[in-house]
Amino acid sequence: MDSRRYHKADGDMWPITWAADGHCYGAAGDNLGSPMNVWRIEGHPGEPFWGPYPHLFLIDNLPIDPKEYCQRPHVHPHWGVKPASLLSLNGVLYFAVQLMNFGDNPSFNRQHNISSWIITSDDNGNTWNREATRQDFFDGRLASPHFIQFGQDYEGARDEFVYAYFPAAMDGNSYWCNGDYLLLGKVRRDRILERDAWTFYSGDEHGQPVWHSDADRAAPVFEYPLMTGENHVSFNKGLNRYIMGNFSFTDKQGNPRPYHQQPGDPVDDSRFPSQLTLFEAPNPWGPWSLFHQDNNWGSSGDYQPIFPTKWISEDGKEMWMVSSGSEEDYNFTFQKVRLKLR
Repeated sequence: MDSRRYHKADGDMWPITWAADGHCYGAAGDNLGSPMNVWRIEGHPGEPFWGPYPHLFLIDNLPIDPKEYCQRPHVHPHWGVKPASLLSLNGVLYFAVQLMNFGDNPSFNRQHNISSWIITSDDNGNTWNREATRQDFFDGRLASPHFIQFGQDYEGARDEFVYAYFPAAMDGNSYWCNGDYLLLGKVRRDRILERDAWTFYSGDEHGQPVWHSDADRAAPVFEYPLMTGENHVSFNKGLNRYIMGNFSFTDKQGNPRPYHQQPGDPVDDSRFPSQLTLFEAPNPWGPWSLFHQDNNWGSSGDYQPIFPTKWISEDGKEMWMVSSGSEEDYNFTFQKVRLKLR
């Protein structure tokens, strides 16, 4: 992984999809005074057009009005709406939006995801159908969906389904950081907005995955107790592998410690390390194998690693990782990753 880190824009989280018009689209949290907004990202790392920085263009600074959606119990009244994931499919952007608070368990104060729903845009994010699904489309363990990214506009997907991961914890809730495992759901491409059409991985039978519509029967496809992040997965076509970046916050002794564990100055609260772990798998349900680990990632605790599929080389050996972090990395941060195959 290159030591050189490039920065652009502001805010954090940055879920990214490769759209039909050839550009990438990303959503940011806590950006330009807004809890959530949407950007068009033009160019490709290494192209002369980029220069030292990507070209980001703000599309919508307030796709969801927090005054309308953050007045619910257990949701932060001002900053409780955040981006979870974006997916481009057949020229339509599907935007998974989540409601959350900044922690409600003092003993292990993780950002708590309350519920999520999907809004859509058929004009590259200029306007949104905010009523595409109900606001509690997903909740409980499913409160934060993250779509698997394939090629441009979902080109090269493995089958007729859309897949999404859901970070969850042993207590039956979903958290932004330091969870326990990931669940996996799928739905036919033409039925994404129908909640009853979703099914969930519940185990293997004779070497084949078993799917159930009952989310209570969903079984983990990835487990890392108290260290599972709100993860994104991209398909690396050149290597025929699924790539996942996982982030975990720790104390200075390496023990799990949520980002918002202690009250007080948020700057002081962020001066703790994070761990980056990168995994690969032959299928969305695994098995997952670790291929990189950094126990002191970023300048002061980075998070949310993402590998945009547009920025993966044809042979799969070179990728660009987008991430966020506190202090100087609290923005669109990206760096090159080179893979050595055994």
